Amino acid sequence: MAGHFTDRVAVVTGASSGIGAATARRLAAEGFTVALAARRVDRIEALAKEITAGGGRAFAHPLDVTDRAAVDAFAASLERVDVLVNNAGGAFGAESVEAGDPADWLRMYQVNVIGALHITQALLPALRAGGDGTVVVLSSTAAFVPYEGGGGYVAAKAGEHALAGTLRLELVGQPIRVIEIAPGMVRTEEFALNRLGGDPARAAAVYQGVAEPLTAEDVADTVAWTVTRPAHVNVDLLVVRPRAQAAAHKVHREA
Repeated sequence: MAGHFTDRVAVVTGASSGIGAATARRLAAEGFTVALAARRVDRIEALAKEITAGGGRAFAHPLDVTDRAAVDAFAASLERVDVLVNNAGGAFGAESVEAGDPADWLRMYQVNVIGALHITQALLPALRAGGDGTVVVLSSTAAFVPYEGGGGYVAAKAGEHALAGTLRLELVGQPIRVIEIAPGMVRTEEFALNRLGGDPARAAAVYQGVAEPLTAEDVADTVAWTVTRPAHVNVDLLVVRPRAQAAAHKVHREA
């Protein structure tokens, strides 16, 4: 692996699978030293070894972004941070608002919104001190268009969108960019499974007939492109969907 950012450090939350793991690999390929932050220790340790074996630089740090004390300790352990990718999150449950479990709603808000708040607050001093920091928030097209069965997830992602937009306003004039990337339909190994209670048939049905949903690598490539732009270029909001998806409610499915 070789890149132009060998003096830079990127933190990726939720790095144990899916978009987070793909983003870590992609940023390592650009030369970043990548701090892999996630709860599943075995996965991030294996990913760190994989990246290192390929010539990159990465280290694993077990972290639950909803635990503020753990987040603060993690921040204190880092000598520098240039890029923060707020990827930790998830969807839990697909019931109607009337039938939804408040515990699922709370869990989604805590990991998607409060988790992003914790890690962003903790790392802002280091991002500012470096003189050229970037905060990336992985939201979703769900942040902009509600849909049946998506109330809790829509609310959480709308919260992340609000966090990103407000932070950008508050940091204007400081050497920190705030980028929001909102993917549409992305097929990863865990997202739909987690949302639908581990039911593989229901998870597969989400993508049924869609020839080419986005992959985790597609989104990782988008993240890498935004953070490697010249320092004066801020990509405020980038919506990325597969060609088969024209809108949240308009997806071409082959027979």
